[in-house]
Amino acid sequence: MALSTRLALSLRPTLAALLRAAPGQHRGLSTPTGPEHTLDLRGIFPPLATPFSPTQEVDYAQLEGNLCRYASIPFRGLVVLGSNGEYPYLAPHERLELVTCVRQALSKNRLLLAGAGCESTQGTIELAVRMAEAGADVALVVTPCYYRGAMTSAALIQHYTEVADASPIPVVLYSVPASTGLDLPLEAVFTLAQHPNIVGIKDSGGDITRMGLMVHKTRQEDFQVLAGSASFLLASYVLGASGGVCALANILGGPLCQLDHLCREGHWQEARDLQYRLIEPNVAVTRRFGIPGLKKAMEWFGYYGGPCRAPLTPLSPSQVEELRGTFNINGWL
Repeated sequence: MALSTRLALSLRPTLAALLRAAPGQHRGLSTPTGPEHTLDLRGIFPPLATPFSPTQEVDYAQLEGNLCRYASIPFRGLVVLGSNGEYPYLAPHERLELVTCVRQALSKNRLLLAGAGCESTQGTIELAVRMAEAGADVALVVTPCYYRGAMTSAALIQHYTEVADASPIPVVLYSVPASTGLDLPLEAVFTLAQHPNIVGIKDSGGDITRMGLMVHKTRQEDFQVLAGSASFLLASYVLGASGGVCALANILGGPLCQLDHLCREGHWQEARDLQYRLIEPNVAVTRRFGIPGLKKAMEWFGYYGGPCRAPLTPLSPSQVEELRGTFNINGWL
């Protein structure tokens, strides 16, 4: 059984239970009981792909072209320098220039989240400060992982606490075990949620039980949970997540915002039908083919994808054919 099919099947009990709980009703998402949020993270955020020229230089003209098209989609904001932005391959000056460029093009009513995670606490603090100076509204801080065996709950709590104490902008925690090999422990999340400058977490692990516990255990804090993938966006919303940072939004931003809207309006059957059509394309441009697949698919929808930076390599012709077939079979091409 294909991975994408298994993912779809795993979501069915949760979604079916939701529909049984409210047959014929149109109840939208409700905000968990707790304090008002100082920063509203409700909605969809695409983690922008970084466009490169054929010589693998950052192509700012193509970036501006993509941003112009994204301006017509009702995103809550944009994420720069996330995993899909090839963050580890960017020089320090490129990271700052990208944030500055996006901020200049972005409407003031939309949030700009910028990746600021480094392996050291000192480096992360310095980068968070520079991201703020470049115009970021939020610092998205991935877990340090090179010495993952030493990254205990105590070490991570100390790291994030020191970063949040020093950061001039709010901090969102970022747990992406597929890339780091490290899940931010739940006990660390619960502790860090109490910090006044830590406003949420982007969780890309896909463990719905874990996400439900994070929402439940932090509902008295000024803290929001963001789904880190389009594959489990609806299930995350059912459990109280505020929004999603989804790679697929680089390609299908409109449909993902529509899914967000359907959930908030309580149109659960339509939301479920749409969610199923998004699972296989999302798996294809994340787990299956990664950033090369994401960038190739962007081109089919009128965006500039372009090459990746080495050592990432382009898809083979057979992989391109398989990727296109995934979008075709779900009605997107």
